Amino acid sequence: MRRVTRRKRSAFTLMEVLLVAGILALLAAFAVPKLFQTATDAKIHLAEAAVGPNGPISSALERYKYDMGRYPETDEGIDLLLRAKDDVNDERYKGPYLNNTKLEDPWGSPFEYRSPGDIHEDGFDIWSRGPNLEDDGGKEGSDDIKNWYEK
Repeated sequence: MRRVTRRKRSAFTLMEVLLVAGILALLAAFAVPKLFQTATDAKIHLAEAAVGPNGPISSALERYKYDMGRYPETDEGIDLLLRAKDDVNDERYKGPYLNNTKLEDPWGSPFEYRSPGDIHEDGFDIWSRGPNLEDDGGKEGSDDIKNWYEK
C-alpha cells in the first residue's frame, strides 16, 4: 500500500488574502477620516492661537499701540507690524513688532483685520477665514476664527 504524503502549504489562499484586504479596508474607512479631521482641528487651534488675546498678532498690536498711541488703521493693515524702523517716518515707531511671521492663517489666506473694530469698537477685530476659505466677516454661525465670541 502506498502512503499518501501531504505537502506543507507555503502560501496563502486567495480567500485568506481577500479576507485580510477586506479587514484592512474596513479599518482604513474608519481611520482615514479621523486623521483628516485631526489635521483640520490642529489648523483651527493654530489659527485660534494666532488671533487670540495672547497670540503673537494681538500682542504685537498691543505693543504697537503702546508705542504709537493707537492701533494701525484698517487701511494700514497688520502688515505695518512687519516694517523695519527705518521704513516708518515716526520716531515713536519701534518696529518691527513681528519677526519672521507670515500673516497668513494655516490655510494660506491672509488674516483679516479691522480697526476700529465692529465688535471691539475701541480696539481691533482680527479673524481668519477658516477651513472654508470664505470671508464671512466673522458673522455668527460662520466657520471664521476670530478674536471675539458670540453671546
